[in-house]
Amino acid sequence: MKIIEFNKIKEREIINHIRMGSIFIYPTDTIYGLGCNALNEDSVKKIREIKGSEKPFSIIAHDKYWIYKNFDVKKQYVQKLPGPFTFILKQKKRIVPYDVNLGLDTLGVRIPNHPFIQLIQKAGVPFISTSVNKTGKEPITKIKKVPRTIQKSVDIAIDAGELEENPSIIIDLTNKIARIIRV
Repeated sequence: MKIIEFNKIKEREIINHIRMGSIFIYPTDTIYGLGCNALNEDSVKKIREIKGSEKPFSIIAHDKYWIYKNFDVKKQYVQKLPGPFTFILKQKKRIVPYDVNLGLDTLGVRIPNHPFIQLIQKAGVPFISTSVNKTGKEPITKIKKVPRTIQKSVDIAIDAGELEENPSIIIDLTNKIARIIRV
């Protein structure tokens, strides 16, 4: 695992790694995430193995227009982005490989409010957004607290110091009434 301090990022290099499917530990506006280009099936499968997860993953959208184009959603919710929210949305058509959301017609979507996310947006691809921990374990707020088993499986870690937030609020918007899944 190559650790890069956030303020020493080489933008073009990181964007290329995102597009190629490198596996990242990265900062968000809440906690550290584990992610990759969601369109790279091999990388998505590797993240599923790292986490030991059989749950659907969420993605970071590269812009609001992409959300409007690909999901049934009311503008009032998308206007809250960027921010600490993950919205469960109904896809208009399949936009990510099966292993991202396990074939469901819904997908968790977010745009975190952190400067690193601008590089994901410039890469122009949906990006896996899941916490960097084994399923069921506490979220991670410091790079040095990432378990060695995860460190060995990751290509790049972006260290932005300690993050002091809770995981994103998950809101299911697939029905007429919004339902909070996690606060």
